[in-house]
Amino acid sequence: MLANTCMSASALPNASSDTIPPAPVRVCLLMGVSGCGKTAVGERLAAILGATFVDADHLHPPENKAKMSAKIPLTDEDRWPWLQRLRRDVIDATPPGHITVLACSALKRVYRLLLMDGVPDIRLIYLRGTFDLIANRLAARKGHFMPPDLLRSQFATLEEPAAEEGRTVEIDGTVEEVAARCLEASQS
Repeated sequence: MLANTCMSASALPNASSDTIPPAPVRVCLLMGVSGCGKTAVGERLAAILGATFVDADHLHPPENKAKMSAKIPLTDEDRWPWLQRLRRDVIDATPPGHITVLACSALKRVYRLLLMDGVPDIRLIYLRGTFDLIANRLAARKGHFMPPDLLRSQFATLEEPAAEEGRTVEIDGTVEEVAARCLEASQS
């Protein structure tokens, strides 16, 4: 079954992939700014893996959605309960032998630490694109509570993950191409 092929070489810190076999991944965390393709790519990756897809945006409390709809950037205080819910209800709740693809902005390292700390079978995949590419995508998107005007604040908040945190996938290309890159990244 394809779902068992999503592997993580970073199951143990400082482990050589030559000496320790990779652990199966239980959660693939797709991160990046709004408009980078987390949902479309995540849905496709989940279909390839036979995994469950969860869009973290759907788990924001109504007050967070209202702030973003009003073009007010979220604060850390706004995000903590949401991130804790993601950790508890998605990451910790994914049973062994199953895979969840979680689409979540996870813009700051401290957010990623909350989501990933002590979870050896999670793989972070950062969907990276230029401001102009993503701004053009957001301008074409309809019906999302996150207005394009907040993209600058997302890029200002973004702390790109270090190589030891996960993998980076460039988002230039079709959903199929980017999902294929994510599949490869999830197995390395």
